[in-house]
Amino acid sequence: MSAVIQKVSLYLRMIKFSHSIFALPFAFTSALIAASGVPSLRQIFWITVAMVGARSGAMGLNRIIDRRIDRENPRTAAREIPRGVVKVGEAVAFVVLSFCLMAVAAYMLNPLCLMLSPIAIGVLFLYSFAKRFTWMAHLVLGLAIAAGPLGAWIAIIGSVDLRIVPLVLAVICWLAGFDVLYALQDIEFDRNYGLFSIPQRFGIRRSLYIARGLHLATFGLLVLNGMLFRLGILYGFGMFIVAGLFLYEHSLVKEHDLSRLDMAFFNMNGYISMTVFIATLADFVI
Repeated sequence: MSAVIQKVSLYLRMIKFSHSIFALPFAFTSALIAASGVPSLRQIFWITVAMVGARSGAMGLNRIIDRRIDRENPRTAAREIPRGVVKVGEAVAFVVLSFCLMAVAAYMLNPLCLMLSPIAIGVLFLYSFAKRFTWMAHLVLGLAIAAGPLGAWIAIIGSVDLRIVPLVLAVICWLAGFDVLYALQDIEFDRNYGLFSIPQRFGIRRSLYIARGLHLATFGLLVLNGMLFRLGILYGFGMFIVAGLFLYEHSLVKEHDLSRLDMAFFNMNGYISMTVFIATLADFVI
């Protein structure tokens, strides 16, 4: 039994399961707006299953495709596949199982979710290769994560609606912005290994400005989202908190001091997504 628990913990560390806090709240936010309140428990359950399956499959796929790069990068050499504690075949089985779980959840939600699920998997697959040919890989990752709120909207409504576009774009810009900051850690490795990223292409200073611009766009789109759906004062108060979190996040990362980058990445962005969700929930419930 202990061996099974240890193996499961290895898989969870491999896909950084704890980082699900980044994307899941935006999917729930979209579901709240689509339902004009709290969705049914059945819908919440299957949206959660779909998100966990999609993210787990995506992270596992990325680890498989990047295993040789990870082995060469000192920052990632201790990951599970490069260390050999998770075999490639085991990781492939895990990815297949995760995407099957996502497909089952899509089927349980509605036909359009199931029909679009291969496209979502295709975008996730594309991201794993994007940094090999374009410095816009951060936006591809944003698009992959934005499939969460778009999918949650479709799960509730059963169709695509242009009104959800600002929230989807906000997630793309939010994710791309903090992924640019995260990529600052690997700027020299990317240059030496021939990989593409905004920091590798534009340098640290301009990358910081690009990340700030993306997060400024995120804030504007979140405000527009609130206006489109006539969200009230509690949502507005949440946006003030989000603005403060963005300002604090970017104050942590300096051109000549990246020592607090982990705090900016791991803490602030989880707080931002949770704040948007809680503010939306409070607006509908209270």
